[in-house]
Amino acid sequence: MSNIANKVVLITGASSGIGEATARVLAQKGARVVLGARRTDRLKTLAGAIEAGGGTARFRALDVTRLDDMEAFVAFAMAEFGRVDAIVNNAGLMPLSPLAARKIDEWNRMIDVNIRGVLHGIAAALPVMKSQGNGHVINVASIGGHLVYPTAAVYCATKFAVVAISEGLRQENDNIRVTVITPGVVQSELAATITDPGSQKMMEDFRRIAMPPEAIGRAIAYAISQPDDIDLSEIIVRPTASPY
Repeated sequence: MSNIANKVVLITGASSGIGEATARVLAQKGARVVLGARRTDRLKTLAGAIEAGGGTARFRALDVTRLDDMEAFVAFAMAEFGRVDAIVNNAGLMPLSPLAARKIDEWNRMIDVNIRGVLHGIAAALPVMKSQGNGHVINVASIGGHLVYPTAAVYCATKFAVVAISEGLRQENDNIRVTVITPGVVQSELAATITDPGSQKMMEDFRRIAMPPEAIGRAIAYAISQPDDIDLSEIIVRPTASPY
């Protein structure tokens, strides 16, 4: 993991779940992490814990649905550390519901965060990485980016989009590494956004077997740790006992 030490890694959705766990894992391995999310109180606590443990962390409020906010986030990292080695586009929502429920506001919010948020992260970080001559874009998708489940049509569509966007970015650049991290069921707050009662019950059953978010943090660390001429294009991580 020596290739991680001193790298500047930006993480969106860093206030909980996969984002928080990834920040802790990478900081322990010597990365300088820049944390972004809307809940700055949690970011402050996380950054303080990382610094107290001997790591290096900075944080800034971030709304990934706003390109100007994402560009400011990247500019903040540049002002603090002078470069951007990797960005982990992790922020995501999962308010599942059947299409017949017509929860259109929730559909739009998923599209804004899960797709536009990833595109904004790419748009903000790519010019810096191209200027540097290297960089690593890591997009967090989902097993729902390969399979479609009832009540998850829109969510799965957003994650299929993340996979497609990532592959397009990879093909267009020969000096930028691109990795899709595809988690199975993870212990997180993601299901807390579900407002449809039937979908809530289904998700309770679905999440009976779940892995800790640190498992995804370790997968991200593994991808970053590879030599600069090696790109792990996708890593799928599932609980051993999970059928999904």
